[in-house]
Amino acid sequence: MRVEVDQPKCVASGQCVLMAPEVFDQDDDGIVELLTDRPEAEHHGGVRESVAVCPAAAIRLVAD
Repeated sequence: MRVEVDQPKCVASGQCVLMAPEVFDQDDDGIVELLTDRPEAEHHGGVRESVAVCPAAAIRLVAD
């Protein structure tokens, strides 16, 4: 699994951080920051949930 974020689309809702704090963080303005673009298998569920709940569709999974 590889993750990409589109920071300009981010609306700073923080849902991704709630779902997968090992993979996502927020800067001082609340914009998503990707901690790792290739999360460990145990975090895949949280990443998929983050993609599903992101109100701005700023997170996507990319095929390797």
